[in-house]
Amino acid sequence: MRLLLTACATTALVVAGPVTATAAGQGPQGPVGGELLTAKPTVVADGAAPPAVHASAYVVADLDTGQVLAAKAPHARLRPASTLKTLTALVLLPRLKKTDPVIGTTADAGIIGSKVGVYPGLHYTVDLLFQGMFLASGNDAVHALCSHDQGGIPATVQRMNQKAKELGALDTTVTDPTGLDADGQYSSAYDLALFAQAGLARPDFATYASTKYTNFPNAGNKGTYQVANQNKLLFGYDGALGVKTGYTTLAHNTFVGAARRNGHTLVVTMMNAPHGITQDASNLLTWTFTNYGKLKPVGTLVKPAAAPPPKTQAEGKGQDKPTARKPGEPPARAALAPGQAVTSLAFRIPALAYAAPPVLLLGLFLRRPRALRRRRH
Repeated sequence: MRLLLTACATTALVVAGPVTATAAGQGPQGPVGGELLTAKPTVVADGAAPPAVHASAYVVADLDTGQVLAAKAPHARLRPASTLKTLTALVLLPRLKKTDPVIGTTADAGIIGSKVGVYPGLHYTVDLLFQGMFLASGNDAVHALCSHDQGGIPATVQRMNQKAKELGALDTTVTDPTGLDADGQYSSAYDLALFAQAGLARPDFATYASTKYTNFPNAGNKGTYQVANQNKLLFGYDGALGVKTGYTTLAHNTFVGAARRNGHTLVVTMMNAPHGITQDASNLLTWTFTNYGKLKPVGTLVKPAAAPPPKTQAEGKGQDKPTARKPGEPPARAALAPGQAVTSLAFRIPALAYAAPPVLLLGLFLRRPRALRRRRH
């Protein structure tokens, strides 16, 4: 009897142990997007050899199908520079009203890095500031937009990190919404492709990304000056959709560009390029369009995690109690679409695990020395 009880207690503890450990240490099963998409500096393509480029990492993908058609170190965590503004835009665009007035501040004008020319006391619209952010990569415009939103810069950074997780961009950590070389701020060529895919699905993002010129007001009501888009792909590549460029001393040249030809929409992302970023992007896009029919995918752009739809007040009433299951009906199971990102996992601990402590104590009680037990006379 004692042997049987001891065996039961041991079994319960063994069952409970691995489940808890697995839940605590659960991580992604292989690289996001496919086994071939790693951080290694190896060019991955199937069907044709892509042209050589200067960038340390790149991705070429079809935005319509989500297929990755060529890559090099797609998951290498590198400094994104101003290409991170694509994620900044994804967070701010749904939250800010384009016609809202914004008054420039000293803090906006005093920010370091590239600027479009936001002056203290001058009146702007949210729409114009977004143009300044996309075309001139204005850090002053980013600062003004973030400050206009609830919670300012800290809340924007928090929302950007959350948005990255929702998109499956697990290489990205944000500490500065402008993309400047801040400590701990990284992204990857793969994540930048995810941001471009999500962004170009929004008409407002696509419009800002492809705008070639805009006008900004001069200080002192002295007319306006013209601002040109820094993405040179827009001015010399047939079918170009623009998106975003970037440069810092530590990140070097970074790039997100897209183009549409022959019914296909492609994106190319590049990071840590010493020079030649526009020409290399053009070469990769042209190579992909030319060889599209014989290229096989080497990975996929994961689908965003499904966010729960907002509940109306009417929908919220009477929904505190779970819907009853019919007798014999199996519990509902959530299904993931192919390639969808998993953001969290929940594990159910077997009921036997909860019985382990009392069973173990009972076993110890029965194993007490005979001298300590009460004898019946």
